[in-house]
Amino acid sequence: MALFSLKSTTLNVIRESPFSLEREIQTLVEKNLDLLLGLEFITSEFSIAGTTQKLRIDPLAFDAKNRAFVIIEYKQDKHFSVVDQGYAYLAAMLNNKADFILEYHEKCGKTLKRVEVDWSQSRVMFISRSFTPYQKEAINFQDLPISLWEIRKYSNQTVRFEEIQKLNATESIKTISAAGSTVDTVGKEVVVYTENDRLQGIPDHVRELYAQLREKILELGNVEVKATKLYVSFTVNGAHFTDVALLKKTLKVWINLESGRLEDPYRFARDVAAVGHHGNGDYEVTLAGAENLDYLLTLIRQGYRAKA
Repeated sequence: MALFSLKSTTLNVIRESPFSLEREIQTLVEKNLDLLLGLEFITSEFSIAGTTQKLRIDPLAFDAKNRAFVIIEYKQDKHFSVVDQGYAYLAAMLNNKADFILEYHEKCGKTLKRVEVDWSQSRVMFISRSFTPYQKEAINFQDLPISLWEIRKYSNQTVRFEEIQKLNATESIKTISAAGSTVDTVGKEVVVYTENDRLQGIPDHVRELYAQLREKILELGNVEVKATKLYVSFTVNGAHFTDVALLKKTLKVWINLESGRLEDPYRFARDVAAVGHHGNGDYEVTLAGAENLDYLLTLIRQGYRAKA
């Protein structure tokens, strides 16, 4: 993708200025982990025992929303298998849960009990300047707890950070994994949820309402849909701007804006900044019917524009 700077009517090419060292990427990501990925930094170079060798994690992070640990790995090597290495990390995590709890307590100074961690939402993120077509193709499974992120720096001091999207990912990784393999063992505890999972057991009228809302949100452009254990999340440029939980009678919608930043003349949204809640953002809407869809979209669009 070519990038240009505009001066009057003249375009000038903005050329890539590659990171010289992996450490440069690591420093940049770790200092901006919350902004880039919404994660809490725990530590760098955390070592744990793997199946055949000691594994070093750089860095280890925590996802407060999903109450799960996230392993991040920086890669310049184009020949490694993201699937094999990712599952090796996850297997080591599940076999050394107490070590992860202890590391969080020592480095963050906060108490975290093992039962407070949702190990089913553990995942691995690989970050690199670029990935090969083979590595990108390897993640095209709907239930793979592994993601790839590319980071690039340009001559005008701009940084582009984006997730490699899965293409037509309808197959399960379990279909190609042998019984007793690392993939099979990890898959019994680590779960990747899909949009269909969130639709299961939901009455038809709520499903139809969700479908209408979903269609309007996707029309905003460049929107990705991701399911979690409790809701469906809509993102732009990798950032969550609205989340939707499908309930038995209604939809519950969260708008990812801080308290005081939403323009809502009809007071349709509830400020939940001081209340424990799921989803991202300080505003919550309960939607029972389609008559308020258009107004709700004006609120959601504000969250979208803040992240786009």
